[in-house]
Amino acid sequence: MFDGLLPKGLQWYWKGDFVKTLPDAAIDIHIEHAAKIPSDVSCMHLYPIDGAVHRKAEDETAWNCRDATWSMVIAGVDPDPDQAPALKKWAKNYWEAIHPFDLGGAYPNFMMDDEGEVRIKATYGDNYERLGKLKKKYDPGNLFRVNQNIRPVA
Repeated sequence: MFDGLLPKGLQWYWKGDFVKTLPDAAIDIHIEHAAKIPSDVSCMHLYPIDGAVHRKAEDETAWNCRDATWSMVIAGVDPDPDQAPALKKWAKNYWEAIHPFDLGGAYPNFMMDDEGEVRIKATYGDNYERLGKLKKKYDPGNLFRVNQNIRPVA
């Protein structure tokens, strides 16, 4: 859906979180970091999570964050390769400031390779171990390991 807005070749750095509430202090942080946006293409989106998502139990599907109200993405984006460090710094600083108000995990497509296994486990919560066992059964060699990988577990 965003391919036309974000064509190949752009520099970018993403950070995401699941969000349950937006207290005034969190809104203040969003406003503060929006004022420091590094480019016209950079942004922060809050996607609503509602409807059927909240009618399932946390263990009924791979995704367990059923109490989230929004999925947030902070995206530092620019066509200039020289801007890559500034994009990353802005997105990380923004995320570090807002993350204490948010839930532990994030939509995996809004995460970068440097997020680490702790963030992946937070995204799937108690379902991570079950998913790891399925991964061991169907992909024991971890062929499908690009992006935010669920590692095979015993």
